[in-house]
Amino acid sequence: MAKLTFLCWNLERNGVGDPEVRRAAAEVLSRFQPDIVLRQEMFRADERGHTIFNEQCRSLGMQGVLGLGSCTAILFNPRRFNLVRDWSDDRGPHFVLPPTAITLSFPEAGPEALPFNAVSYHYAYASAQQRQLEAEWTTTWADKGWKAPDGSACVLPAIFGGDSNSYPEPGAPGDLPLPDLSAIQDRRHRLHRSRRGPGGVRVPDTEPDHTLRTAGLEDVARHWSSAGNGNPEALAPTVSATPTQGPDSRVDRVYFTSELLPAVTGVEVFKVPLRVSDHHVFVVIVDSGRFANGLTSYARTRARA
Repeated sequence: MAKLTFLCWNLERNGVGDPEVRRAAAEVLSRFQPDIVLRQEMFRADERGHTIFNEQCRSLGMQGVLGLGSCTAILFNPRRFNLVRDWSDDRGPHFVLPPTAITLSFPEAGPEALPFNAVSYHYAYASAQQRQLEAEWTTTWADKGWKAPDGSACVLPAIFGGDSNSYPEPGAPGDLPLPDLSAIQDRRHRLHRSRRGPGGVRVPDTEPDHTLRTAGLEDVARHWSSAGNGNPEALAPTVSATPTQGPDSRVDRVYFTSELLPAVTGVEVFKVPLRVSDHHVFVVIVDSGRFANGLTSYARTRARA
């Protein structure tokens, strides 16, 4: 099976300014031979004319787009994908930490295939209301019009991944339970990860996940674990428990629009040592032929509509 490997990772402060940590991070990523990497916390990656970011791309043999303010980035394998568009002018003032959103083509899919959007996001850590706003605007990249090869109007498929700073909505069998807010010892963090619920009682914030899934974006881990695969590793925590921030949580998530979901053939969370980052690497394995079919059949379906 020919495959594609997509990774999503919040590398804490992009290695906290330590070249050794960045090298260790590159070793973590290179073991997967990734084709797309959705990155968050690109701290200082734009220094010296993007030198740090360019080094990170070269270490993986990838090209990339660094988002505004060095908050997020997307790296891609230029042997598999081509950059079609960078949506830099379409991000708006709605995000505390601007996402990176680009359109990529997949030449292996052939001339009849649509390109697709890829989005790396990092939602605000301190405000549930802000996160909900950001999630709503994130869905606009699943609603981008495009002209198909036959001239008909289409909407591009899309993949999304990032640090949601919030929890998945309950309902997936085997998923981590929502935290007991009293277990989060840091009162500021307890506030930041919650919102007012019925009767004024604070509850864990799940609204960004609800918002994205309402718009038809599917949590890949939830999909893979519930599709008869019996893979509990898909729902593993992406952030480990700490005394101040509470129990294990799945705040880092990847979403696909529905036509690309059949291409998913594996999901795992690779645990990273705390000396490297406080978040783990989320890994999605995709069958490249099915991915190509999703791009071409989607185009034909839209063309007939």
